[in-house]
Amino acid sequence: GTHAERSSMAAGSKPSIEIENANESRGKGRSRICKQVAAGISIAVVVGFVSAKWFSNTDSSESRSLKPKLDTENDPLWGCGLLGPLPGISETGETTAETQRFIDSLKKSSSFQKVSFWNWNLAPMEAAQGPEYLSKDFLFMPEIWGSGVVEKKWVREAGATNFLDGNGKRSPAQMADIFLGMNEPDIQGSCMGNMFGTCVRPCTPQAVQQHDCPVADSGVGLPPAHPNSQGMCDCWSKSVATGVGFWPVSGCDAQQPLPDLWAQEPKCIRRVMHNWRKTAQIAWKKGYKYLSTPLLAVYVSYAEKFIQEACQCTGDSGDTCACTDASCGCPVYVGLHFYAFDCQPRATKAYESFEERVREIGTLMEKYAFLKGAIINEVGMLNCAGPTADDPICVPDSGMFPAKDAPDFSCPSNEDLPDGLATFISEIVELAASITTSDGRPVVKSFSWFNIDRQGGTYNLRLFNDDGSINKVGDAYMRSCEKWGEMLL
Repeated sequence: GTHAERSSMAAGSKPSIEIENANESRGKGRSRICKQVAAGISIAVVVGFVSAKWFSNTDSSESRSLKPKLDTENDPLWGCGLLGPLPGISETGETTAETQRFIDSLKKSSSFQKVSFWNWNLAPMEAAQGPEYLSKDFLFMPEIWGSGVVEKKWVREAGATNFLDGNGKRSPAQMADIFLGMNEPDIQGSCMGNMFGTCVRPCTPQAVQQHDCPVADSGVGLPPAHPNSQGMCDCWSKSVATGVGFWPVSGCDAQQPLPDLWAQEPKCIRRVMHNWRKTAQIAWKKGYKYLSTPLLAVYVSYAEKFIQEACQCTGDSGDTCACTDASCGCPVYVGLHFYAFDCQPRATKAYESFEERVREIGTLMEKYAFLKGAIINEVGMLNCAGPTADDPICVPDSGMFPAKDAPDFSCPSNEDLPDGLATFISEIVELAASITTSDGRPVVKSFSWFNIDRQGGTYNLRLFNDDGSINKVGDAYMRSCEKWGEMLL
Protein backbone atom coordinates (compact mmCIF):
# COMPACT_ATOMS: atom_id res chain seq x y z
CA GLY A 1 0.00 0.00 0.00
CA THR A 2 1.02 3.61 -0.11
CA HIS A 3 1.02 6.30 2.49
CA ALA A 4 1.53 8.93 -0.14
CA GLU A 5 -0.72 11.94 -0.16
CA ARG A 6 -2.55 11.37 -3.40
CA SER A 7 -4.89 14.37 -3.19
CA SER A 8 -2.08 16.87 -3.72
CA MET A 9 -0.01 14.81 -6.10
CA ALA A 10 0.63 15.96 -9.65
CA ALA A 11 -0.21 13.50 -12.40
CA GLY A 12 2.71 11.24 -13.17
CA SER A 13 4.66 12.24 -10.08
CA LYS A 14 5.39 10.23 -6.99
CA PRO A 15 4.31 11.09 -3.49
CA SER A 16 7.22 12.77 -1.75
CA ILE A 17 6.35 12.46 1.93
CA GLU A 18 4.72 10.14 4.36
CA ILE A 19 1.26 11.11 5.45
CA GLU A 20 -0.47 10.94 8.76
CA ASN A 21 -4.06 11.21 7.52
CA ALA A 22 -5.50 7.72 7.78
CA ASN A 23 -8.14 8.48 5.18
CA GLU A 24 -5.36 9.01 2.62
CA SER A 25 -3.89 5.62 3.48
CA ARG A 26 -6.78 3.31 2.67
CA GLY A 27 -6.25 -0.04 1.13
CA LYS A 28 -2.66 -0.15 1.99
CA GLY A 29 -1.92 -3.54 1.21
CA ARG A 30 1.06 -5.09 -0.11
CA SER A 31 0.64 -6.89 -3.16
CA ARG A 32 3.07 -7.49 -5.64
CA ILE A 33 4.13 -7.85 -9.09
CA CYS A 34 5.19 -11.41 -8.62
CA LYS A 35 8.67 -11.30 -9.95
CA GLN A 36 9.88 -14.01 -7.61
CA VAL A 37 12.74 -15.27 -9.70
CA ALA A 38 13.84 -17.87 -7.20
CA ALA A 39 10.46 -19.61 -7.27
CA GLY A 40 10.66 -23.00 -8.88
CA ILE A 41 14.37 -23.40 -8.20
CA SER A 42 15.51 -26.08 -5.78
CA ILE A 43 17.87 -24.73 -3.15
CA ALA A 44 20.91 -26.72 -2.13
CA VAL A 45 21.93 -26.93 1.50
CA VAL A 46 24.10 -23.96 2.40
CA VAL A 47 27.12 -24.94 4.42
CA GLY A 48 27.45 -23.05 7.69
CA PHE A 49 23.77 -22.74 8.54
CA VAL A 50 21.61 -24.87 10.77
CA SER A 51 17.93 -25.71 10.44
CA ALA A 52 16.43 -27.37 13.49
CA LYS A 53 12.98 -28.87 13.96
CA TRP A 54 10.79 -27.75 16.84
CA PHE A 55 12.18 -29.16 20.04
CA SER A 56 9.71 -31.69 21.36
CA ASN A 57 10.50 -31.02 25.00
CA THR A 58 11.97 -27.62 25.68
CA ASP A 59 12.08 -28.26 29.42
CA SER A 60 14.72 -30.96 29.11
CA SER A 61 18.35 -30.08 29.76
CA GLU A 62 19.22 -31.50 26.35
CA SER A 63 16.85 -29.22 24.47
CA ARG A 64 17.94 -26.20 26.52
CA SER A 65 21.49 -26.81 25.42
CA LEU A 66 20.32 -26.92 21.80
CA LYS A 67 18.67 -23.49 21.90
CA PRO A 68 20.25 -21.01 19.49
CA LYS A 69 22.19 -18.17 21.08
CA LEU A 70 20.05 -15.14 21.91
CA ASP A 71 21.11 -12.20 24.05
CA THR A 72 17.72 -10.52 24.33
CA GLU A 73 19.14 -7.47 26.08
CA ASN A 74 21.18 -6.49 23.03
CA ASP A 75 19.57 -8.72 20.42
CA PRO A 76 15.80 -8.74 21.03
CA LEU A 77 13.37 -11.25 19.61
CA TRP A 78 10.32 -9.38 18.35
CA GLY A 79 8.59 -12.68 17.63
CA CYS A 80 5.18 -13.08 16.02
CA GLY A 81 3.46 -9.96 14.79
CA LEU A 82 0.39 -8.80 12.91
CA LEU A 83 -0.98 -6.36 10.41
CA GLY A 84 -4.61 -5.72 9.60
CA PRO A 85 -7.46 -4.69 11.91
CA LEU A 86 -8.14 -7.01 14.84
CA PRO A 87 -11.59 -7.81 16.25
CA GLY A 88 -12.31 -7.72 19.94
CA ILE A 89 -10.30 -4.61 20.89
CA SER A 90 -12.08 -1.41 21.91
CA GLU A 91 -10.97 2.14 21.21
CA THR A 92 -9.55 2.32 24.74
CA GLY A 93 -7.74 -1.01 24.49
CA GLU A 94 -10.07 -3.40 26.31
CA THR A 95 -10.10 -6.87 24.78
CA THR A 96 -12.59 -9.71 24.57
CA ALA A 97 -11.59 -13.01 26.16
CA GLU A 98 -11.15 -14.60 22.72
CA THR A 99 -8.87 -11.86 21.39
CA GLN A 100 -6.87 -11.80 24.62
CA ARG A 101 -6.34 -15.55 24.32
CA PHE A 102 -4.91 -14.96 20.87
CA ILE A 103 -2.67 -12.11 22.06
CA ASP A 104 -1.39 -14.13 25.01
CA SER A 105 -0.21 -16.90 22.69
CA LEU A 106 1.66 -14.57 20.34
CA LYS A 107 3.29 -12.73 23.26
CA LYS A 108 5.12 -15.91 24.22
CA SER A 109 7.32 -15.58 21.11
CA SER A 110 8.59 -12.13 22.07
CA SER A 111 11.37 -11.15 24.45
CA PHE A 112 9.30 -7.99 25.08
CA GLN A 113 6.26 -10.10 25.99
CA LYS A 114 4.28 -8.00 23.55
CA VAL A 115 2.87 -8.48 20.03
CA SER A 116 4.40 -6.38 17.27
CA PHE A 117 2.06 -4.59 14.85
CA TRP A 118 2.70 -2.43 11.79
CA ASN A 119 0.63 -0.94 8.98
CA TRP A 120 2.90 0.78 6.40
CA ASN A 121 2.47 4.01 8.35
CA LEU A 122 3.72 5.89 11.39
CA ALA A 123 0.89 5.03 13.80
CA PRO A 124 -2.30 2.95 14.03
CA MET A 125 -5.04 4.41 11.84
CA GLU A 126 -8.49 3.92 10.33
CA ALA A 127 -7.85 1.40 7.55
CA ALA A 128 -10.24 0.36 4.78
CA GLN A 129 -10.93 -2.82 6.75
CA GLY A 130 -11.74 -0.96 9.98
CA PRO A 131 -10.05 0.88 12.86
CA GLU A 132 -6.70 -0.41 14.10
CA TYR A 133 -7.34 -0.47 17.82
CA LEU A 134 -4.53 -1.95 19.91
CA SER A 135 -4.14 -2.82 23.58
CA LYS A 136 -1.25 -2.37 26.02
CA ASP A 137 0.09 -5.74 24.87
CA PHE A 138 1.19 -4.34 21.48
CA LEU A 139 4.40 -2.78 20.19
CA PHE A 140 3.81 -0.60 17.14
CA MET A 141 6.61 -0.55 14.53
CA PRO A 142 6.48 2.65 12.44
CA GLU A 143 7.59 2.72 8.80
CA ILE A 144 8.40 5.37 6.23
CA TRP A 145 6.67 3.93 3.18
CA GLY A 146 8.19 6.21 0.56
CA SER A 147 11.65 7.37 -0.48
CA GLY A 148 11.22 10.96 0.70
CA VAL A 149 12.07 12.44 4.10
CA VAL A 150 9.67 11.60 6.90
CA GLU A 151 7.64 14.47 8.35
CA LYS A 152 9.12 15.03 11.81
CA LYS A 153 5.85 16.04 13.46
CA TRP A 154 4.29 12.66 12.67
CA VAL A 155 7.06 10.56 14.23
CA ARG A 156 6.10 9.59 17.78
CA GLU A 157 8.75 9.20 20.44
CA ALA A 158 10.19 5.68 20.64
CA GLY A 159 8.90 3.84 23.69
CA ALA A 160 5.93 6.18 24.09
CA THR A 161 2.62 4.88 25.39
CA ASN A 162 -0.77 6.56 25.29
CA PHE A 163 0.32 8.28 22.07
CA LEU A 164 -2.05 9.81 19.54
CA ASP A 165 -2.90 7.47 16.68
CA GLY A 166 -3.60 8.54 13.09
CA ASN A 167 -7.15 9.52 14.02
CA GLY A 168 -6.13 11.65 17.00
CA LYS A 169 -7.21 8.98 19.49
CA ARG A 170 -5.03 7.85 22.41
CA SER A 171 -3.59 4.37 21.91
CA PRO A 172 -2.53 2.28 24.92
CA ALA A 173 0.01 0.43 22.76
CA GLN A 174 3.74 1.21 22.99
CA MET A 175 5.86 2.62 20.17
CA ALA A 176 8.70 0.21 19.44
CA ASP A 177 12.29 1.45 19.26
CA ILE A 178 12.76 0.18 15.69
CA PHE A 179 12.00 2.32 12.62
CA LEU A 180 11.34 0.49 9.34
CA GLY A 181 12.58 1.47 5.88
CA MET A 182 10.74 2.11 2.62
CA ASN A 183 8.34 -0.42 1.16
CA GLU A 184 9.43 -2.79 -1.64
CA PRO A 185 11.73 -0.56 -3.70
CA ASP A 186 13.38 -3.61 -5.30
CA ILE A 187 10.48 -4.33 -7.69
CA GLN A 188 8.31 -2.04 -9.81
CA GLY A 189 5.14 -3.39 -8.21
CA SER A 190 1.61 -2.83 -9.45
CA CYS A 191 -1.40 -0.63 -8.89
CA MET A 192 -3.89 -2.15 -6.47
CA GLY A 193 -7.49 -3.10 -7.11
CA ASN A 194 -9.10 -3.69 -10.48
CA MET A 195 -5.85 -3.20 -12.45
CA PHE A 196 -3.69 -5.28 -10.15
CA GLY A 197 -1.02 -7.11 -12.12
CA THR A 198 -1.67 -5.17 -15.33
CA CYS A 199 -1.03 -1.53 -14.39
CA VAL A 200 2.70 -1.55 -13.67
CA ARG A 201 3.66 2.13 -13.98
CA PRO A 202 2.08 5.53 -13.32
CA CYS A 203 0.90 7.67 -16.20
CA THR A 204 3.31 10.20 -17.59
CA PRO A 205 2.16 13.82 -17.89
CA GLN A 206 1.91 13.22 -21.64
CA ALA A 207 -0.50 10.29 -21.13
CA VAL A 208 -2.63 12.45 -18.86
CA GLN A 209 -2.71 15.30 -21.40
CA GLN A 210 -3.74 12.86 -24.13
CA HIS A 211 -6.55 11.48 -21.92
CA ASP A 212 -4.86 8.07 -22.07
CA CYS A 213 -4.70 7.45 -18.33
CA PRO A 214 -7.38 5.01 -17.07
CA VAL A 215 -8.25 5.35 -13.39
CA ALA A 216 -7.59 2.28 -11.23
CA ASP A 217 -9.93 1.51 -8.31
CA SER A 218 -8.68 -0.31 -5.22
CA GLY A 219 -12.09 -1.70 -4.23
CA VAL A 220 -12.31 -5.44 -3.49
CA GLY A 221 -14.30 -7.63 -5.90
CA LEU A 222 -14.55 -5.16 -8.76
CA PRO A 223 -14.48 -6.51 -12.33
CA PRO A 224 -11.04 -6.23 -13.96
CA ALA A 225 -10.17 -3.02 -15.76
CA HIS A 226 -7.27 -2.26 -18.05
CA PRO A 227 -4.41 0.25 -18.14
CA ASN A 228 -3.32 1.95 -21.33
CA SER A 229 -1.26 0.13 -23.94
CA GLN A 230 1.95 0.94 -22.05
CA GLY A 231 0.73 -0.55 -18.77
CA MET A 232 0.12 2.90 -17.25
CA CYS A 233 -2.80 4.07 -15.12
CA ASP A 234 -3.91 6.75 -12.70
CA CYS A 235 -2.93 5.06 -9.42
CA TRP A 236 -3.45 8.10 -7.19
CA SER A 237 -7.10 9.14 -7.51
CA LYS A 238 -8.82 5.94 -6.31
CA SER A 239 -6.02 3.47 -5.74
CA VAL A 240 -2.54 2.98 -4.36
CA ALA A 241 0.61 1.20 -5.47
CA THR A 242 1.99 -1.93 -3.85
CA GLY A 243 5.40 -0.44 -3.24
CA VAL A 244 7.57 2.61 -3.67
CA GLY A 245 9.35 0.97 -6.63
CA PHE A 246 6.26 1.89 -8.70
CA TRP A 247 6.89 5.64 -8.42
CA PRO A 248 9.35 8.18 -9.83
CA VAL A 249 11.83 9.85 -7.46
CA SER A 250 12.56 13.56 -7.56
CA GLY A 251 16.16 13.99 -8.67
CA CYS A 252 16.31 10.75 -10.67
CA ASP A 253 16.06 10.54 -14.46
CA ALA A 254 14.27 7.18 -14.83
CA GLN A 255 10.51 6.93 -14.39
CA GLN A 256 10.91 4.01 -11.96
CA PRO A 257 14.48 4.28 -10.66
CA LEU A 258 14.29 2.40 -7.38
CA PRO A 259 14.16 -1.25 -8.54
CA ASP A 260 17.47 -0.73 -10.35
CA LEU A 261 18.71 2.01 -8.02
CA TRP A 262 22.34 0.96 -7.85
CA ALA A 263 22.67 1.23 -11.65
CA GLN A 264 21.19 4.75 -11.77
CA GLU A 265 23.18 7.95 -12.16
CA PRO A 266 25.18 8.92 -9.03
CA LYS A 267 22.99 11.94 -8.30
CA CYS A 268 19.95 9.64 -8.05
CA ILE A 269 21.64 7.32 -5.56
CA ARG A 270 22.85 10.32 -3.56
CA ARG A 271 19.32 11.77 -3.43
CA VAL A 272 17.75 8.55 -2.17
CA MET A 273 20.43 7.99 0.47
CA HIS A 274 20.38 11.66 1.53
CA ASN A 275 16.64 11.40 2.14
CA TRP A 276 17.14 8.21 4.15
CA ARG A 277 19.85 9.75 6.34
CA LYS A 278 17.63 12.75 7.09
CA THR A 279 14.80 10.39 8.05
CA ALA A 280 17.18 8.34 10.20
CA GLN A 281 18.35 11.46 12.02
CA ILE A 282 14.76 12.38 12.83
CA ALA A 283 14.10 8.85 14.12
CA TRP A 284 17.37 8.77 16.10
CA LYS A 285 16.56 12.05 17.83
CA LYS A 286 13.11 10.67 18.68
CA GLY A 287 14.78 7.78 20.52
CA TYR A 288 14.70 5.01 17.90
CA LYS A 289 17.53 2.59 18.61
CA TYR A 290 17.27 0.36 15.54
CA LEU A 291 16.63 0.83 11.82
CA SER A 292 15.77 -1.68 9.13
CA THR A 293 16.77 -1.76 5.50
CA PRO A 294 14.02 -1.19 2.96
CA LEU A 295 11.37 -3.91 3.23
CA LEU A 296 12.25 -6.05 0.25
CA ALA A 297 9.89 -7.98 -1.99
CA VAL A 298 12.48 -10.33 -3.47
CA TYR A 299 16.11 -9.31 -3.71
CA VAL A 300 18.26 -9.59 -0.58
CA SER A 301 21.22 -8.33 -2.65
CA TYR A 302 19.45 -4.95 -2.67
CA ALA A 303 19.81 -4.84 1.11
CA GLU A 304 23.57 -5.36 0.98
CA LYS A 305 24.00 -2.45 -1.43
CA PHE A 306 21.82 -0.31 0.82
CA ILE A 307 23.84 -1.31 3.91
CA GLN A 308 27.12 -0.47 2.20
CA GLU A 309 25.82 2.98 1.26
CA ALA A 310 24.04 3.74 4.53
CA CYS A 311 26.82 2.46 6.81
CA GLN A 312 29.58 3.99 4.66
CA CYS A 313 31.36 0.69 4.07
CA THR A 314 34.45 0.57 1.89
CA GLY A 315 34.43 -3.22 1.57
CA ASP A 316 32.17 -6.23 1.98
CA SER A 317 32.62 -6.76 5.71
CA GLY A 318 31.48 -4.96 8.82
CA ASP A 319 34.94 -3.80 9.85
CA THR A 320 35.08 -1.58 6.76
CA CYS A 321 31.97 0.39 7.76
CA ALA A 322 32.39 3.89 9.20
CA CYS A 323 29.19 3.77 11.27
CA THR A 324 27.11 0.82 12.44
CA ASP A 325 24.13 2.30 14.27
CA ALA A 326 21.04 4.39 13.70
CA SER A 327 22.78 7.73 14.31
CA CYS A 328 24.10 7.74 10.72
CA GLY A 329 21.24 5.78 9.13
CA CYS A 330 22.90 2.35 9.35
CA PRO A 331 20.28 -0.42 9.57
CA VAL A 332 20.86 -3.47 11.76
CA TYR A 333 17.85 -5.46 10.50
CA VAL A 334 17.07 -6.62 6.97
CA GLY A 335 13.40 -6.23 6.04
CA LEU A 336 11.76 -8.86 3.84
CA HIS A 337 8.29 -9.80 2.54
CA PHE A 338 7.35 -13.23 1.29
CA TYR A 339 4.35 -14.81 -0.42
CA ALA A 340 3.73 -18.30 -1.75
CA PHE A 341 1.40 -18.93 -4.70
CA ASP A 342 -1.78 -20.74 -5.60
CA CYS A 343 -2.13 -22.78 -2.38
CA GLN A 344 0.80 -24.93 -3.57
CA PRO A 345 3.90 -24.05 -1.54
CA ARG A 346 5.58 -27.37 -2.29
CA ALA A 347 4.74 -27.65 -5.98
CA THR A 348 5.93 -24.06 -6.57
CA LYS A 349 9.05 -24.53 -4.40
CA ALA A 350 7.96 -21.69 -2.10
CA TYR A 351 9.57 -23.16 1.01
CA GLU A 352 12.89 -23.51 -0.80
CA SER A 353 12.64 -19.94 -2.06
CA PHE A 354 11.86 -18.64 1.43
CA GLU A 355 14.72 -20.59 2.95
CA GLU A 356 17.16 -19.31 0.35
CA ARG A 357 16.32 -15.70 1.13
CA VAL A 358 16.54 -16.18 4.88
CA ARG A 359 19.91 -17.84 4.43
CA GLU A 360 21.07 -14.94 2.27
CA ILE A 361 20.27 -12.66 5.19
CA GLY A 362 22.20 -15.03 7.46
CA THR A 363 25.18 -14.67 5.14
CA LEU A 364 24.94 -10.88 5.50
CA MET A 365 24.87 -11.29 9.30
CA GLU A 366 28.16 -13.16 9.08
CA LYS A 367 29.74 -10.57 6.77
CA TYR A 368 28.46 -7.59 8.75
CA ALA A 369 28.56 -8.59 12.41
CA PHE A 370 26.48 -5.60 13.53
CA LEU A 371 23.41 -7.00 11.70
CA LYS A 372 20.97 -8.58 14.13
CA GLY A 373 18.70 -10.46 11.71
CA ALA A 374 15.58 -10.36 9.57
CA ILE A 375 12.28 -8.55 10.05
CA ILE A 376 9.89 -10.58 7.88
CA ASN A 377 6.73 -8.59 8.29
CA GLU A 378 4.51 -9.61 5.39
CA VAL A 379 3.90 -13.30 4.86
CA GLY A 380 0.94 -14.82 3.09
CA MET A 381 -0.43 -16.59 0.00
CA LEU A 382 -1.05 -14.99 -3.40
CA ASN A 383 -4.15 -15.91 -5.39
CA CYS A 384 -2.38 -16.54 -8.69
CA ALA A 385 -0.22 -19.04 -10.49
CA GLY A 386 3.47 -18.99 -9.67
CA PRO A 387 5.36 -16.55 -11.92
CA THR A 388 7.61 -17.61 -14.74
CA ALA A 389 10.43 -15.83 -16.51
CA ASP A 390 8.06 -15.10 -19.40
CA ASP A 391 5.13 -14.05 -17.23
CA PRO A 392 6.21 -12.50 -13.91
CA ILE A 393 2.89 -10.80 -13.24
CA CYS A 394 0.48 -12.02 -10.56
CA VAL A 395 -3.01 -11.95 -12.05
CA PRO A 396 -5.65 -12.84 -9.42
CA ASP A 397 -7.59 -16.12 -9.84
CA SER A 398 -5.15 -17.34 -12.50
CA GLY A 399 -3.99 -20.48 -10.67
CA MET A 400 -5.33 -23.99 -10.05
CA PHE A 401 -7.05 -22.92 -6.82
CA PRO A 402 -8.69 -19.52 -7.52
CA ALA A 403 -10.06 -17.74 -4.47
CA LYS A 404 -13.32 -16.99 -6.26
CA ASP A 405 -14.16 -20.71 -6.22
CA ALA A 406 -13.70 -21.14 -2.46
CA PRO A 407 -16.60 -20.38 -0.08
CA ASP A 408 -14.31 -18.38 2.21
CA PHE A 409 -11.97 -17.14 -0.57
CA SER A 410 -9.15 -19.07 1.10
CA CYS A 411 -7.07 -22.14 0.30
CA PRO A 412 -8.89 -25.49 0.19
CA SER A 413 -7.44 -28.70 1.53
CA ASN A 414 -5.12 -30.14 -1.11
CA GLU A 415 -2.00 -32.29 -1.43
CA ASP A 416 0.33 -29.47 -0.41
CA LEU A 417 -1.99 -28.08 2.28
CA PRO A 418 -3.98 -30.89 3.97
CA ASP A 419 -5.44 -28.36 6.42
CA GLY A 420 -5.52 -25.40 4.07
CA LEU A 421 -3.68 -22.26 5.13
CA ALA A 422 -3.32 -23.67 8.65
CA THR A 423 -0.76 -26.10 7.20
CA PHE A 424 1.12 -23.31 5.43
CA ILE A 425 1.31 -21.00 8.43
CA SER A 426 2.55 -23.83 10.67
CA GLU A 427 5.26 -24.89 8.23
CA ILE A 428 6.47 -21.41 7.29
CA VAL A 429 6.76 -20.24 10.92
CA GLU A 430 8.66 -23.40 11.82
CA LEU A 431 11.02 -22.85 8.92
CA ALA A 432 11.54 -19.19 9.84
CA ALA A 433 12.27 -20.03 13.46
CA SER A 434 14.69 -22.84 12.76
CA ILE A 435 17.43 -21.21 10.67
CA THR A 436 20.55 -19.97 12.43
CA THR A 437 23.94 -18.70 11.36
CA SER A 438 26.99 -20.94 11.79
CA ASP A 439 27.73 -19.31 15.15
CA GLY A 440 24.23 -20.12 16.42
CA ARG A 441 22.39 -16.81 16.00
CA PRO A 442 18.74 -17.06 14.94
CA VAL A 443 18.28 -15.23 11.64
CA VAL A 444 14.59 -14.32 11.85
CA LYS A 445 13.76 -11.92 14.70
CA SER A 446 10.26 -10.90 13.65
CA PHE A 447 7.53 -12.59 11.60
CA SER A 448 4.17 -11.01 10.73
CA TRP A 449 1.27 -12.70 8.98
CA PHE A 450 -0.77 -10.70 6.45
CA ASN A 451 -4.07 -10.77 8.34
CA ILE A 452 -6.25 -9.21 5.61
CA ASP A 453 -8.88 -10.51 3.18
CA ARG A 454 -8.00 -10.38 -0.56
CA GLN A 455 -5.82 -7.29 -0.62
CA GLY A 456 -3.21 -6.94 -3.33
CA GLY A 457 -3.84 -10.28 -4.97
CA THR A 458 -3.98 -12.42 -1.83
CA TYR A 459 -6.48 -15.00 -0.69
CA ASN A 460 -8.55 -14.34 2.42
CA LEU A 461 -5.73 -14.51 4.97
CA ARG A 462 -7.66 -13.45 8.05
CA LEU A 463 -6.96 -15.16 11.35
CA PHE A 464 -10.46 -14.50 12.76
CA ASN A 465 -14.00 -15.34 11.69
CA ASP A 466 -16.59 -12.63 11.10
CA ASP A 467 -17.99 -13.15 14.61
CA GLY A 468 -14.59 -12.42 16.19
CA SER A 469 -13.73 -16.01 17.00
CA ILE A 470 -10.30 -17.38 16.10
CA ASN A 471 -10.39 -19.50 12.94
CA LYS A 472 -8.23 -22.56 12.26
CA VAL A 473 -5.51 -20.47 10.58
CA GLY A 474 -5.36 -18.23 13.64
CA ASP A 475 -5.23 -21.26 15.89
CA ALA A 476 -2.30 -22.63 13.89
CA TYR A 477 -0.51 -19.28 14.18
CA MET A 478 -1.01 -19.31 17.95
CA ARG A 479 0.46 -22.78 18.33
CA SER A 480 3.42 -21.99 16.08
CA CYS A 481 4.23 -18.75 17.88
CA GLU A 482 4.13 -20.48 21.25
CA LYS A 483 6.57 -23.11 19.96
CA TRP A 484 8.90 -20.41 18.67
CA GLY A 485 9.01 -18.84 22.10
CA GLU A 486 9.63 -22.19 23.76
CA MET A 487 12.52 -22.79 21.38
CA LEU A 488 14.34 -19.51 21.97
CA LEU A 489 13.21 -17.89 25.23
